[in-house]
Amino acid sequence: MITSTDLLPLRYTPDLTEGGIAYACRCLASDSGNMGSTRGVPGIGTQVDRLRHSVVEALVELAFRRFLSEQAVPFNVLGASPFTKPGHYDVALGGHRCDLKSYFISHRAQITQIRRDPALVLQASALLPLEQFAAEDHKPDDLVLFAFLLGVAAASLEEVDKAAAAGQPACLVYPLPGEWSRPANWLALEALALKSECELPIQVEIGGLDAGREFVSLQLELPPKKRVPVEQEFYSLAYVHTQRRPGRRIGLHSPTRGEVLLLQPVDWGNIWVYGMDILLTGWLSHEEFRRKAKVLNAGISTFQYDRTRVKNLCVPVAELNPIGPLLAHVKEWEAAKTLVMEPGRLKI
Repeated sequence: MITSTDLLPLRYTPDLTEGGIAYACRCLASDSGNMGSTRGVPGIGTQVDRLRHSVVEALVELAFRRFLSEQAVPFNVLGASPFTKPGHYDVALGGHRCDLKSYFISHRAQITQIRRDPALVLQASALLPLEQFAAEDHKPDDLVLFAFLLGVAAASLEEVDKAAAAGQPACLVYPLPGEWSRPANWLALEALALKSECELPIQVEIGGLDAGREFVSLQLELPPKKRVPVEQEFYSLAYVHTQRRPGRRIGLHSPTRGEVLLLQPVDWGNIWVYGMDILLTGWLSHEEFRRKAKVLNAGISTFQYDRTRVKNLCVPVAELNPIGPLLAHVKEWEAAKTLVMEPGRLKI
């Protein structure tokens, strides 16, 4: 059981969002990063929402690692590749994999209430999608940690314009359709070029995979109404993003893909997350969570969601274990290499 005194604040800084965006874009470009509809424009909104969710998860993970370093808590990162490559690269504490689950609280009234009284998050449920929980390859003594990010997202184009007028950053992304991002034939995008109809020059980044399916990206400045060839070789192209909203169409063409793809001004989505506070709540072992959890059907209103989209397993946040003693024991274990374990549970 935890109380309000067990909640651990993690410091938010904008560079965390930048790191989260870099990770999310690489996930989108990777073969494993299927984030929604892969053909045509109708799935763009869904893909942007999922990209923003990936940004939230990645920035909280980065904040957690920074917190551990600042508190001199020894940890390892499990995974053969750097964090900025797609995949699961989890923190390991005391030799036990940690799966950090994050929830984004973006309603301003709710944010105000929680900032006044952080204990309100104890009324929430720790949720894990049932299908995901069953599919993932976990050990019983793997640890699941839960965190809440308080912040806002300028999701609509009107909100993007307001943010720009206030001098706030943005990351406008256009996820490309499947014939560009996951082509049936693995061929170079020959004579790839972009052209902007914007009245002023605009800086964009394009990202995708090369011949060896490694992530590559390129920064380009597009002058008004002038074709700009791409020197970097791409075999797939997953996204175009820019820091300000394009007021006109941007065209993308390669003879390998046939007709020009026109990126319409209304179809860009902002995945910048304007974070405020991060609250790290508590943890359970994977086995403990399985034993305590109840099933919550899709379509139910919860503390963090207006309506759940999938069936979840849920445990009240108040019934989690406090993280402070866990970190103290990790320090002791690393010092003496004698961390005591019970089956499926750290003894704290």
